Amino acid sequence: MNTTTPIFIVGCGYLGRRLGMRFNHYFASQPETAPHLYGLVRSTRHVQDLQSAGIEPVVLDLDKFTRKQLLPVWSRNSVLFYFAPPPAEGESDTRLHRFLTVLPEIPQCFIQISTTGVYGDTGGARVDESCPVNPHTSRAKRRMDAEHISRVWCTENNVRRVVLRVPAIYGPDRLPLERLRSGEPVICQEHAPIINRIHVDDLVDICFTAAINTQISGIYNVSDGNSITMTEYLRSVARLAGIDEPREIPLDEAQLSFSPEYLSYLTESRRIDNSRLLREFGLQLRYSNIEQGILES
Repeated sequence: MNTTTPIFIVGCGYLGRRLGMRFNHYFASQPETAPHLYGLVRSTRHVQDLQSAGIEPVVLDLDKFTRKQLLPVWSRNSVLFYFAPPPAEGESDTRLHRFLTVLPEIPQCFIQISTTGVYGDTGGARVDESCPVNPHTSRAKRRMDAEHISRVWCTENNVRRVVLRVPAIYGPDRLPLERLRSGEPVICQEHAPIINRIHVDDLVDICFTAAINTQISGIYNVSDGNSITMTEYLRSVARLAGIDEPREIPLDEAQLSFSPEYLSYLTESRRIDNSRLLREFGLQLRYSNIEQGILES
């Protein structure tokens, strides 16, 4: 990307604000070459946070906006980060489909957050980008549909496309401290699924690199390389935060007390291989040690 290329972050929330600050920090010594940053959000309550991060807010309802509303700010050959989630129901990402249809100009690059959930349950087996997708939940099927939509659209419009299949994100204000303090139980270790995570600061570095390195394209698994059980993760957070470790309960008891959404996370177990990401992005993750990541969150 050129240093003057405008950057649009669609769904500019927890990750997007930090990414904007990363760009501003990178160009701080040469502000005249810094790209203009736009953050698309649904609510005016985020405007001040974006302005504080050096991002120009654009308030739009992605399900209702028109091309005319975007025309005053949108630029051709921009870098487009798409972080907005799909709708809450169904198996299609109608929101992304509508957004790309209404978009006034074609960007030079489209960087999309997807999920490792598209692989479905592998019984704890390792998965890389060559493994077949097999989404089980509706939310993962919507993400799979979003990948299909962007693949077709970017191919038709000759747009460089980067899809980041991201697991659970943790970091400042994203640790389950209240849940642990409330004494909520966890699934017993022998029934706990293998999970994968990424610290938000590492994910910011990955997104930043995807934008500035024009040789990067395609689908990448994102992970810190630590495939541990959900229970191990919660135990570590509790211990490092000085909270009593959570009580463990068997699966049959969990099915009576946990929400259906939370239970759905217990049915999938996989180990995410991030070797392609590390090799092609040339990154050294800050928090490959998950305990360090927890302590600095």
